[in-house]
Amino acid sequence: MAETLEQIAVRRSPLNETHARLGATMIEQDGWSVPASYGDVLFEYAAVREDGAGVIDLSARGRILVSGSEAVPFLNGLITNDMKTLAENTWMPAAFPNVQGRLIASVRVIRLQDEGAGTNVNPTFLIDTGPATHERVLKTIERLTLAGDFHVSDITNQTALLSVQGKKAAGVVRSVLGEEAVSLAANGAIQTSGPNGRATDLVTVFRATHTAADGFDLIVNSTEAGATWDALNNAAARPVGYDALEILRIEAGLPRYGVDMDDTNVITETTLDDAVSYTKGCYVGQEIIARIKYRGHVAKKLSGLACEQAVKVEANAIIKSLDDKDIGRLTSKTYSPHLGRTIALGYLKYDYLTPGTGVKISAGDEEFAAQVTDLPFVRKTAP
Repeated sequence: MAETLEQIAVRRSPLNETHARLGATMIEQDGWSVPASYGDVLFEYAAVREDGAGVIDLSARGRILVSGSEAVPFLNGLITNDMKTLAENTWMPAAFPNVQGRLIASVRVIRLQDEGAGTNVNPTFLIDTGPATHERVLKTIERLTLAGDFHVSDITNQTALLSVQGKKAAGVVRSVLGEEAVSLAANGAIQTSGPNGRATDLVTVFRATHTAADGFDLIVNSTEAGATWDALNNAAARPVGYDALEILRIEAGLPRYGVDMDDTNVITETTLDDAVSYTKGCYVGQEIIARIKYRGHVAKKLSGLACEQAVKVEANAIIKSLDDKDIGRLTSKTYSPHLGRTIALGYLKYDYLTPGTGVKISAGDEEFAAQVTDLPFVRKTAP
């Protein structure tokens, strides 16, 4: 009985049957069944990092619509970035802080096409967040829905999120969705017809990277997920699982909630600097976040660490200075095929954040030399 309840609790993507057909090895992550690999992690990795394109099922991420005439001030009071500056058909990063300025969730906010005009405009925002923070964001928003003219709808179960990443991502998306879908700026978004060309099969496309390569995220109706995946696959996008994605994520210097950051971190300790506006005015936690910026600095910050070669280290390993002081800990680590060495993310005390600073990583009875490194480890390819 307990096993049955556990199986029921694990959520599955609308593409679950597609992954099974492709022979994917499935794992559980953040309460979802997700594809770890389709048979060869290095080939999947290379499709994105080298000269190809990969397609990744990110349907486990949460997707929440917020609309209404008061949606802008409503969201502005809850998140760190400035919704007043977000134009239609664009997106921006943001964070939900608590009253102590600590991180509830990292999100992407897309402003879709407004309804109405002038004083009667009704904006619609699509909030995208990681699977570990989906319920947190939903609860934070829903508890305030009776306070004004804004409406909240969780569309996670009705949609799927497919991401195309790599140097040839634009070519793949162009062949499936047309030129309009790939003419987006770095923070652009658009709603367009799906692969079947039917207006009822609208696809929300926004240009975004999860890998430090060019990329496009596609949100489609769950009933169209399989057909869209197949169309992208037939256009030469290789299926990429979460094992390869983890390598690509760390190379891109992107923190993952529950691994590299959580609600013990003040937002400015993470790498979410672009998610914070210091000019928008009051929001939950704003006083703490602003005080740190204008009156001092954080005691520690998430940073990159590069070893001289491939070494075996574990997450939560202690980072030491060259004179043997404990100065931080690792959060994520991987071997980077592109760089030919072990790389890691970790929190370092403020005095050791300068790129090029030599440190040591403890691994049992061994210590490995490493250097503090600017993030990302791999720079984004030009669109």
